Amino acid sequence: MLKGDKIAYELAQKAGGTAYGGVAAIHRFAKKIGLPKRIDDALHLFKIHRPYHESDHVLNLAYNALCGGTCLEDIELRRNDESFLDSIGAERIPDPTTAGDFCRRFDPYHINRLQDAFDQVRLDIWQQQDNAFFDQATIEMDGTIVETTGQCKEGMDISYKGIWGYHPLVITLAETGEALRLVNRSGNRPSQEGAAEQADTAISLCRQAGFRRIVLRGDTAFTQTIHLDRWHRAGVKFTFGMKAYPGLVDIAENVQIDAWKQLPRSPKYAPNTPDRDRPENVKEQIVQLRGYPNKRLTSEWVTEVPYSPTDCKETYRLVILCKELEVTKQGRLFDDCLYFFYLTNEAGDVLSTNDVVYASNDRCDQENILAQLNQCRALHAPVDNLESNWAYMVMTALSWNLKAWIGLSVPINGRWREQHKQEGRAVIRMEFKQFVEQFVRLPAQIVRSGRQLVVRLLSWSESLHVFNRWVRFALE
Repeated sequence: MLKGDKIAYELAQKAGGTAYGGVAAIHRFAKKIGLPKRIDDALHLFKIHRPYHESDHVLNLAYNALCGGTCLEDIELRRNDESFLDSIGAERIPDPTTAGDFCRRFDPYHINRLQDAFDQVRLDIWQQQDNAFFDQATIEMDGTIVETTGQCKEGMDISYKGIWGYHPLVITLAETGEALRLVNRSGNRPSQEGAAEQADTAISLCRQAGFRRIVLRGDTAFTQTIHLDRWHRAGVKFTFGMKAYPGLVDIAENVQIDAWKQLPRSPKYAPNTPDRDRPENVKEQIVQLRGYPNKRLTSEWVTEVPYSPTDCKETYRLVILCKELEVTKQGRLFDDCLYFFYLTNEAGDVLSTNDVVYASNDRCDQENILAQLNQCRALHAPVDNLESNWAYMVMTALSWNLKAWIGLSVPINGRWREQHKQEGRAVIRMEFKQFVEQFVRLPAQIVRSGRQLVVRLLSWSESLHVFNRWVRFALE
C-alpha cells in the first residue's frame, strides 16, 4: 500500500511558504485587541527602542510557544524563516540570547505591570460576551513544582517532594481556563504563600468586569482561615478542602448514623453504542496473584455539620465525605474508611451537600490547566534567577491566554447562534497541542501582493470553518 514514486525536490524562486500560516491571523488579532500597545504603555524597560519595543519581546516569546517552541533556542528557527517574518510584518525578531537578556531586566514591579496590561486586554474581551457569561466567576488556586537540573539558578530550592526547582502559584478562571495570575516562588515555599493577596487581585478584576457571583476554590493548603470571614463579608463565596485533623475526624465519627446519606455518582458519559464486554482487569489479577494488599471503594456517604474554624467568628458548612473501603489480601481482611472535609459558605438552597462534593471534585480540572501550561512551556525555568524565570513564565503563558481569548472572540451570528457558541466553547476547551495543530500549524504560501499580504492555506483541518469565521473578525 505504501508505494514510492519518482521524486524531485525544487526550491521555489518567487513564492515562499511557512508551516505556521495561522500566526499572521493571531498577530493581527493581537493588534486588534490592543495587546502590543497595552504592553508598551505598561512596561518601560528600555531607554531607547533600537530596534525592539517591549511588546516585540513579549510577543516573540508567546509566538515561539504557539509555534511549538520548547526552549529559547527555538526562536532561532523563526528568526531565520523569512515567510514567518513576513507573516507578522517583521524584518527581524530578537534572537534567543537577547530574549534571555530581556527576561533578566524584570523585577516584581515590572512583572505585575505586565500582568496588569494583560488584565486590561482581558477586560475588553470579557465585555464583548453575552449576559450569561457574567453569572459566575470561579477563581481557583494551586501551586506546582517546576523542576530544574541547573546548579546556578538563583532562587531555586528543594521542594517538599525532594525536587530542586521553583514553586509557582497559579490563579486561574475555571470558566475559560485563563491564567489570571502567576507568581514564581522558591522551591521550598508552601503552596498557600501569597495566595490570599493574589486571590484579592483576581476578585477585584472580576468585580470590575461585572461578574454577579465570585467563587473561590482550592485544596486543603489554601483554606486560610484568617481570610474567610473577610471574604464572606465581602460577598465572595468559597469552597475549600480541609485537612483531616484529629478534631475533624472526631466530629465525623460522632455524627448520628441516620444523618449520613449515600452519595450518588453519575456515569461520566452515556455511550450511544451497544454495551461491550469489559476486558479483564489485568492489574487486579496481578495484585491478587502476588498477595498485595488491595483497597476497593465500596460506597460513599456524605453529611454536613455547622463548623467555625479557630480563626473565624462566623459559622460555615462543613461537608464530610466518608469513603468506605474494602481491604483484601488473599482474602478479606477488614473494612476501612477515609474522611474528606470541605468548608463552604454557600447557602444550602444554592449548593446542596452533594453539590459541594461535586464542585470540589470539579476543581481537579485545574490540574489539566497546569498540564497545558506545562505543554506550552510556561512552567519551565530556562533563565538564571527567580525573577527572570517568573517573567518568562508570564510571557509564555500569554500563548495559553491567547487561545482562550480567540475562543471568546469567535463570532456568533444569526440562526446558527447556538452552534457558533458551541464552537467557541470548543476552542476554549481545546488542549494547547490541538489548538496549535488546528489554528497555528497550517501550511501556507506567503505572497506579498502590492500592499497586501496573502496567506494561501495549503491544507485542510477539521476546525478550518471556525478558523475562517474568526479570521474575518480579526481582519475587520
